[in-house]
Amino acid sequence: EIEKRGRPMVLALLAGVGSGFNPVAGSRSRASGLWQFIPSTGKHYGLTQNWWIDERRDVLRATDAALTYLAYLNRYFNGDWYLAIAAYNGGEGTVSRAVQRNAAAGRPTDFFSLDLSRETRDYVPKLLAISRLVGDPAAYGLQFAAIPNRPYFEAVDPGRQVHLGEAADVAGISR
Repeated sequence: EIEKRGRPMVLALLAGVGSGFNPVAGSRSRASGLWQFIPSTGKHYGLTQNWWIDERRDVLRATDAALTYLAYLNRYFNGDWYLAIAAYNGGEGTVSRAVQRNAAAGRPTDFFSLDLSRETRDYVPKLLAISRLVGDPAAYGLQFAAIPNRPYFEAVDPGRQVHLGEAADVAGISR
């Protein structure tokens, strides 16, 4: 999906920073899912959340919403991916105010010059570190199994509501 949209491939690792690639991960700020949407941002980007379903945990729907949100943030911050990624974590208002404070004080307005919360300040460097590890694992004494660049699963519309146990039986897997 990132390739289709012409976005930097490093964004594929962003879900690893926030959720450890866990589609049911949660946080103390009530963020949920692979892309760690807080309830209000999830709703803003069309992710349904009710007693029956939380689409923040839907890999396909949440990925679409996350990439749409990141594209918006990138435009909002004039193409600066570091600021966009920081805002994805800490909020566009928080990052915007930090940029404005620095500008007003005559200080640099790049990500690394901003006064942000520890979590947001660490978010971009964590992504950069993971990117380096994945980009050249041997340089760090690591070895990763190859991951083929093809879809991992296929979405199927059963055309009706299906009980989880029935779906598991048809798929030949445990519930």
